[in-house]
Amino acid sequence: MRPAPTILHLDMDAFYASAEQAAKPSLRGKAVVVGGLGPRGVVATASYEARRLGVHSAMPTAQARRLAPNAAYLVPRFSLYRTVSDQVMELLGRLSPLVEPLSLDEAFVDLEAGGTADDSASARATGEGLRTAIHAVTGLSGSVGLAGSKMLAKIASEEAKPDGLLLIEPGTERELLAPMSVRILPGVGPATGDHLRRAGMTTVHDLAEAGEAELVRLVGKAHGHGLYRMALGLDDRPVVAERDAKSVSVEDTFDVDLHDRVRVRAEVERLAVRCVERLRAADRSGRTVVLKVRRYDFSTLTRSETLRGPTDDPTVVREAAGRLLESVDTTGGVRLLGVGVTGLADYTQEDLFAQAADARELAQRAQEHSSPPVEGGEESAPEPEPDSAELLAARRWPAGHDVHHEEHGRGWVQGSGVGRVTVRFEEPWSAPGRGVTFRVDDPLLRPADPLPLVRDAADYSSWPASLPKSRSGADSSGGGESSP
Repeated sequence: MRPAPTILHLDMDAFYASAEQAAKPSLRGKAVVVGGLGPRGVVATASYEARRLGVHSAMPTAQARRLAPNAAYLVPRFSLYRTVSDQVMELLGRLSPLVEPLSLDEAFVDLEAGGTADDSASARATGEGLRTAIHAVTGLSGSVGLAGSKMLAKIASEEAKPDGLLLIEPGTERELLAPMSVRILPGVGPATGDHLRRAGMTTVHDLAEAGEAELVRLVGKAHGHGLYRMALGLDDRPVVAERDAKSVSVEDTFDVDLHDRVRVRAEVERLAVRCVERLRAADRSGRTVVLKVRRYDFSTLTRSETLRGPTDDPTVVREAAGRLLESVDTTGGVRLLGVGVTGLADYTQEDLFAQAADARELAQRAQEHSSPPVEGGEESAPEPEPDSAELLAARRWPAGHDVHHEEHGRGWVQGSGVGRVTVRFEEPWSAPGRGVTFRVDDPLLRPADPLPLVRDAADYSSWPASLPKSRSGADSSGGGESSP
């Protein structure tokens, strides 16, 4: 534990949904749900307006629609979210060399290591300045927690939501934590929380009073020891600037089970290419290719193949994934497919390019020697299952994604169906626009890249030295500026 609250935790508020509201004037102040929209879709983020109706992350989209039938349901635009995340992380990097990203919208910062704070007053000023800078550069809000440890800083940012700041003075940790639910502590999920509740422990105070020995008896030595320390507010984990990713992977869940083997193979190859794109974006290569298949009965199979060395060649990864698929029985249908690469490295084994050709030649020889003759001529592969016009339209015009019409200008897809697509023409800095419906094959309509959320962002090139002290037109105290 530090004697000063110099560990900062930033958590952007309802990040995906807030970004969509900022980009779409007609959705501001309204319920917005971002996630998968198919029958098996899951909510990624819900705006605070939708949360008041009971919608939350990880909820099936079908259930969310029952709770909030009038909400706007949008497909995620990760290119936009990554752009905004990069802007936020760049601001955090100016505060300290020790920034530990946890996701696109969340990170720890060691202010002491950056020399930007050494006591409560300077930490508070830095936190408020950060919120001001984020709003000016991205148009979005973030909640900030400040404390002497990572655990408490994260708890503080959660308590400060939305759009607030909470500073926990060192020495007040136990007083603050005592009345809180045990679920506030890291690692205490629904199962552990229910187990502790049955033992009569519902608050952090109950855990501290029970003692380490009793907690070890209830949940085991490792977890019990850590749980007792957290109940006392003790956490000495450092902020780690770089976390080495152990793997890179992509996966898709299908609205309708895939039965056709050719279609399954095509989806695996598509996922392999996407996986390599992520691998290259991270400037990494990998040695082991992993295939994940979830079948119609929810059983999940994984297969892996280790190559001679690290690669970021899409041909190598695609063909390795294809070979792995041959060992998986997909009879009955496939719900989910995933392709990943592990054993990451910072270099590429060049002779793996030749390995792809070798693998193709070996596979071709094996097929020539093992394939039985087909009576009546050559064997033909079955035709892939045709996609419905509705599914093709939804894939081409995902709800919420950006488009450009040669006559009407920029807009976003409000919805599509029965051969039509409805577009609302507006920009992040415009007034709410009007909706116009077109044929899905209208030659004047095309997909477009996202626009920035702020057209005339304030100049923060010299930040944090020239940081304003408070955000114009906002209550700088947010959801909890005063420490407990």
